[in-house]
Parts: sequence; structure tokens; C-alpha cells
Amino acid sequence: MTLSQKKLALLIALSAWFAVIVQLVMGIGNSSLVLGTYLVRFFSYFTILTNLMIAVGYTYLLSGAKKSVGVFFERSTTLTALTLYILLVGIVYNVALRFLWQPEGMARLTDELLHSVIPLLVLLYWWRIPTKGNLQWRNLWLWLVYPLVYLFYTLGHGAVSGFYPYPFVDVSTLGIEQVLINSAIVAAVIVGLGGILIGIDRFLGRSPKKKALQNRG
Repeated sequence: MTLSQKKLALLIALSAWFAVIVQLVMGIGNSSLVLGTYLVRFFSYFTILTNLMIAVGYTYLLSGAKKSVGVFFERSTTLTALTLYILLVGIVYNVALRFLWQPEGMARLTDELLHSVIPLLVLLYWWRIPTKGNLQWRNLWLWLVYPLVYLFYTLGHGAVSGFYPYPFVDVSTLGIEQVLINSAIVAAVIVGLGGILIGIDRFLGRSPKKKALQNRG
């Protein structure tokens, strides 16, 4: 990892930890819910879970740990999956959810970090990864596991508690058929976006400049 990559990874890790922790603390202070209930709901948001994955992953990248977890986060498939998930966070929020509320002050700052700034920084880091050309089209199916598990959890938890973190998965309002249609649309976005990332990776992996950089490394 070059010095510029380390600086960018540090910025991403610090931004993600800061945004998640500040939102958690502010939420606890402003919520009338029992702490346990609030914590379950807080960590039921795809945005929070994904930014937490970014925070942990990029912290491991900076640590240079060569144990199994550190090696896992260094893989191009893992870095691309993280990029895909955080880009999904940014796209869905800015297209469908941004105008549902108008945060102010520190809430506005953390909101922009979680949904706009961090996705762009992660995309920039991914773009500058020197090892390109290792991704396979079959990786797409593996990358669907996390969103699928999240959907099952959300529907199960919502059926029990009545809480749905996002309006497009609110079964009590939309009905299960519409929620499944919405989920299929999101899945299509994931596959399309993942396909674009794989296509870019394979194209850059074939470029002479990239091959020269990889040979030097």
C-alpha cells in the first residue's frame, strides 16, 4: 500500500467510525425507546451495517495484519464487495430517500458522510487498487448473500416488532408482494452495479499501464 493509499484508507476509516459513533450517540440521546430496543433498530439499517463494515475493513487494511481477517479484507473480491455495498447505500439514499427528512447540524454532517462522502471515497480507493483483473463474473452471486440475508432479517424482525427501517420494505404499509418487487429492483441494481465494477476491473487489468504497475509491485 502506497503512502497516498494509506492516507485515503485512514480518511475512510476515520470518517466511517466518526459518522457511525456520532449517529449512535445522538440517537441514544434523542430516542424515547428503551436502550436495547433502540440499539437493535439502529443496527437494523443497511446504511449503518455497511458503514460499520467499511470502518472495520479499512482499519484492518491500515493495520497491515496478515492473519486471516486482515488477508480477507485485502482481497480484491472483498474490497469490490465493500465498494458495491456502500455505492448501493449512496444510490438508494440519494435517489429514493434523501427528501424524506431534512437533518440539520451534526446530523446533517453524519448523514452526508454515511450516504455521500464515504461512498465516493471508497470508490476512489477501489479505483486506485493496483491489482486489477482478478474478478470473475461468478463473484456477483456471492455478493448477493449479504443483501439477501439482510432482507430476510428485516422481514422477520419487522413481522415480529412492526419496525421496518426503510419505507420500500415496509410490509405493513405496502404488502409483501410490493416489498418483494422493490427488493427485486434493488437486487437488479446490485447485479448491474456489480457487473459494472467487474467490467471495469477486467478492462483495467488488461491495460498495459496496469500490468506494468503490477509487475513492479
